[in-house]
Amino acid sequence: MNKPDAPDLAQIDLPLERDDFMRSMIRELAGTLEDIIGLDEAAGFISIVGQHLGREIEQSYKTALGVERFDAAQVARILVDLKARIRGDFRVTEMDETKIVLENRACPFAEKVRDRPSMCMMTSNVFGSITANNLGYAKVVLEETIARGDPGCRVLVYLKPVPESEAREGREYYQPPESA
Repeated sequence: MNKPDAPDLAQIDLPLERDDFMRSMIRELAGTLEDIIGLDEAAGFISIVGQHLGREIEQSYKTALGVERFDAAQVARILVDLKARIRGDFRVTEMDETKIVLENRACPFAEKVRDRPSMCMMTSNVFGSITANNLGYAKVVLEETIARGDPGCRVLVYLKPVPESEAREGREYYQPPESA
């Protein structure tokens, strides 16, 4: 029961809405995991979520485009498009037969990603799983990330093992046997 002088809560200005709440929740979950089990283990858990999301996103694109498999150029376009749909600002800055280089100035998690590098496993696994499922292999190198304090992200997606990729620290992804 409202008192006559009680403010109408729906009319007060609070910075509380679904998108920000969900980003905050993911940030706090990632931070809790990083604090309790460590960065590597937290990244591992988030990687599993990213892999599942990557499969769902990939299937959505395949259904919408009516194709069974994407070539490298299509993969690059899809990686940029999917991030744009969730308010990222990725663009391909370089591409050849061995790699796709993407740069980003706006993280879908916005400021909530700062100091939460485990959250970057979402990008790594979504990019890696889509690429590997279609091209057979991927190695994702998170060269720069907003989460680590860089002004933007620079992500290298290697399409095949080459000396350059083997010299870099990153996560490798392979096409599952049922997709081959």
